[in-house]
Amino acid sequence: MRVAILKRLLAAALIVPMTLVGVPHIALAAPIGTQTVLELETHESRVDRVSAMLARQEVREAIIQLGVAPDEAQQRVLALSPEELVLVEEQLDSLPAGGNAILVVLGIVFLVLLVLELTGTIDIFKKT
Repeated sequence: MRVAILKRLLAAALIVPMTLVGVPHIALAAPIGTQTVLELETHESRVDRVSAMLARQEVREAIIQLGVAPDEAQQRVLALSPEELVLVEEQLDSLPAGGNAILVVLGIVFLVLLVLELTGTIDIFKKT
């Protein structure tokens, strides 16, 4: 008698999954354009380049002197929009190689903070 009850329970439990096997599943997909892929790769490379600059020791020291934690600065870089990232990268491209690294670092950090301030992400310059 117990075996018959177990068979009925097993049969009832298998009815629903077996009926759903025949239902067609729809997958929605669309091709991704080349331009979209290139934009994603370009954005990632820009983030990597700015992150590499922030990882340098003298940059980290300058960021700490400005009162910003290096991890917080990295999070801010990751939060930048593609347009803001282009601005930061253009600043990096226009800076001289070597030279006065502290001024370069301070300029980059100031630019990132200014862009974040203008977009309303942070409120460094208190408006009273």
